[in-house]
Amino acid sequence: MNGKKTKKIYIVLTYTGTVLSKIIKCYTKAEFSHVSLAPDENLDEMYSFGRLNPYNPFIGGFVKEGINIGTFGRFKKTTSAIYSFDLTIEQYEKIKEIINDMKKNKKIYRFNIIGLFATVFNIKIKRNNYFYCAEFVKYLIEMAQLDLNLPDIIRPNDFKSVDNLELRYRGLLKNYRLVN
Repeated sequence: MNGKKTKKIYIVLTYTGTVLSKIIKCYTKAEFSHVSLAPDENLDEMYSFGRLNPYNPFIGGFVKEGINIGTFGRFKKTTSAIYSFDLTIEQYEKIKEIINDMKKNKKIYRFNIIGLFATVFNIKIKRNNYFYCAEFVKYLIEMAQLDLNLPDIIRPNDFKSVDNLELRYRGLLKNYRLVN
């Protein structure tokens, strides 16, 4: 990046096999139905919009995810593809700042279920403080002023087409740390 110091950020694509993920996969014909962003290689912190409770698919919002906790801990056969890309220290810090602000104010954020289902019809429905997973990751990237040429109506698999993305791992999410 023009000789500037950089940091890596991680895009985590997953498929859990839940009812909602099967519905999404049916319509998109894509391998993955969920995307998270992780600011560290070990994926100790992954952030997205999804289930607030792994046993209740109807209530969603801003979530901190983990390889063996929450929804991913419940669905042990979750498949994944983990990618990394470089960004400047300033861009990285901007993403962390937004995430920290969302953590402090997570009660105001909701899952954009209407926006998610509208993507099936190639319609974008944006509501303040409402996100679905891909919308959230795209928002972070845009707020950090990264130009990744992502489509306006975003789906998890769209992140695989980002230039300079490096595939780090493909397989069961629970095995990521064993091979990394």
